[in-house]
Amino acid sequence: MKAWQVTRLGEPADVLSLEEVEAPAPGPGEVRVRVRATAANFPDVLMIRGQYQVQPPLPFVPGVEICGDVVAIGEGLTHLEVGQRVAGMASMPHGGFAEEALLQGLFAMPVPEKVSDEHAASLTIAYQTGWFGLHRRAHLQEGEWLLVHAAAGGVGSAAVQLGKAAGARVIGVVGGPDKVEVARRLGCDEVVDRRSEDVIARVKEITGGKGVDVVYDPVGGEAYQQSTKCVAFEGRIVVVGFASGEIPSPSLNHALVKNYSILGLHWGLYASKDPMSLLECHQELVRMLEAGTIEPLVSETVPLEDLPDALTRLGAGETTGRVVLVP
Repeated sequence: MKAWQVTRLGEPADVLSLEEVEAPAPGPGEVRVRVRATAANFPDVLMIRGQYQVQPPLPFVPGVEICGDVVAIGEGLTHLEVGQRVAGMASMPHGGFAEEALLQGLFAMPVPEKVSDEHAASLTIAYQTGWFGLHRRAHLQEGEWLLVHAAAGGVGSAAVQLGKAAGARVIGVVGGPDKVEVARRLGCDEVVDRRSEDVIARVKEITGGKGVDVVYDPVGGEAYQQSTKCVAFEGRIVVVGFASGEIPSPSLNHALVKNYSILGLHWGLYASKDPMSLLECHQELVRMLEAGTIEPLVSETVPLEDLPDALTRLGAGETTGRVVLVP
C-alpha cells in the first residue's frame, strides 16, 4: 500500500516521503481500515515538525482523523464488523495519510449512511474539541456572547457552529476579506477582520461595552492578549491551542481584578481520564449532524499525492475550514 512516511522531523514539504509499505496488522484493541478520507489537522503539522505534545516514534505515518472501511479487527473488540464504515482516531504510528491505517478500536464509531466520508472524517477532533471546550469547560449558555478566534479555520468553524447551535451570539475573528465571507456563511452574528480592524474596540462596540462571556482561542499569542481586554465580568477564556506559534504568559493579577477564568482544554486527555465521555460526545455530534444543526466546512478534497502542499498551506494559515485527503 502507499503511505506518506516521516523519517525525520521538519516541515511537511521537506520530510514527507510517499512509500510503498506493508499494511499494518491490528494489535489488541485496534482495527485496520481501508481509508476513505482523512482530515488534515494542525496537530498533524506540529507532529511532523516534532512540536506536538505526543510524538510517535520514527518512522511514522501522520493523519489522525480518519473515515474508512473495516478490513481487520484486533483482539478484544466486539462492537465492530468487517465491512463497516467507521470514523475515529488513528492508532499511531499508523496514521491515515495512507491507503490503509489503524484506528483506536474503542473510539472507532459506525458512520450513518447519510453522512459523507468527508464529513465523517472531519467530525472528531475539531467538533469534539469545540464541544468539550464550550460545554464541559466554559458552560456556554443561550444568549451569551461567544468570541471565536480563527473562526474560518477547521477548529474555529466547528466552534462557531456549535456556539450557534447552543443559542449563543457569535463574534468571529478572522484574517482577510475572503475569510470574513466564510465566517458570515458559517453563521457568525458579527465578524471582525483582525487585519483591518481593532479587535478589542470592535468587540466592545458590538457588545455595548460589556465584553464577551466566552472566548474560544486556538491561536494564542496576540489573540489571547486581545481576549483578556474584551472578556466580560465572570467571562471564560478557553485555551485550545497555539496556532500562532506563540504561547502567552497570562498575567494572573489581571484575571483577578477583572474576575475572569482561564480554562485549559487538552481534548486528548479525555481518552485516558474519561473515555466514555468521548463516545457520548460522538453520538451527540452525529445526532446534530443528521439534524442539520452542524455541518463540517470541507473547503477542499485533495488526492493523497498532494498531501505535502496541503499541509504546508494549512500550517501557514492559508486554508479555510477542513482540508480532506482522499486516497
